[in-house]
Amino acid sequence: MRLHVTGATGYLGSEVVRLRPDASTERVEIRDREAVRELFHRLRPDVVIHTAYRQEEDDVNTIGSENVALAAAAVGARLVHLSTDVVFDGRKGAPYVEADQPCPVTDYGRAKAEAEGRVAASHSGALLVRTSLLYGGAEPSKHELAARNPGSTFFTNEVRSPVHVSDLARALLELAELDVAGPLHVAGAEAVSRAEFAELISGAAVRSSPAPDTRPHDCSLDSSRAQALLRTRLRGVREVLA
Repeated sequence: MRLHVTGATGYLGSEVVRLRPDASTERVEIRDREAVRELFHRLRPDVVIHTAYRQEEDDVNTIGSENVALAAAAVGARLVHLSTDVVFDGRKGAPYVEADQPCPVTDYGRAKAEAEGRVAASHSGALLVRTSLLYGGAEPSKHELAARNPGSTFFTNEVRSPVHVSDLARALLELAELDVAGPLHVAGAEAVSRAEFAELISGAAVRSSPAPDTRPHDCSLDSSRAQALLRTRLRGVREVLA
């Protein structure tokens, strides 16, 4: 399987490449449609795992993802596209399943929800993997660094499903070889608040407060469908950090 990974220097992308060092990682400006098309035409990947994103640059997340999807479809490559739990507003009152409609409340969530739509329209076989907070890599994630910063404040009612980066990377490589498309939730088995997550990482109490209405609340994901497909176990954060 010829694998190409976008965002290969990022937190998740670098872990995928660590597990699959034969993957191609050539960089390209994904907002440049023709440049992406030319790269994929030359590389002819069987699978593209698209992890590249920018938190504050909507066009990277929307137009860039669409360009990757179009180029993958043009060469017949399977596409695994990474999305996020904050395409939801967290007001459901129960873990989100794949059939739930996106309803983001943040700019980033709106951009990622738009990206999902663009990708699905551009590549009918694309797998849209929604995941959550990442941790546990060779270097601390931004969430781990924040938890160790005594000046940080963490929300008590913003609930997420943190996933160890190696669990997610292994899951993506398995999913790359399966015939499954559309949204799929691939996150940790345990839902915790941002405050609880920070305390598990730091091993100490953290400064906390309720999340404002401009933030998503309980965005925990039901990953049971993915777990039934996978050999990799999606561990809960307390199991990993205990």
